[in-house]
Amino acid sequence: MFSIEHEFDSTVVTLVDQGPAPLQEDVIVNAFAECVTVEQYDPRTDSTQKITLSMQQLRDLGAALNLPEGVYTLPPKG
Repeated sequence: MFSIEHEFDSTVVTLVDQGPAPLQEDVIVNAFAECVTVEQYDPRTDSTQKITLSMQQLRDLGAALNLPEGVYTLPPKG
């Protein structure tokens, strides 16, 4: 299950883990104009872990999900 919310400066997608245990904590993706952040609560440390991806990194990640093993360089967007 997931939800999508449009905030003033970002789009927020929340991914909820469903299915057999053990389940993972929700993943929150914030899409801004200049970057995307991914957050998940870590109960072991009682803190939220956050990573930030540039738009180029996000584009590369999207491409990598559909490619076989290897090293790639995408052409500039344009």
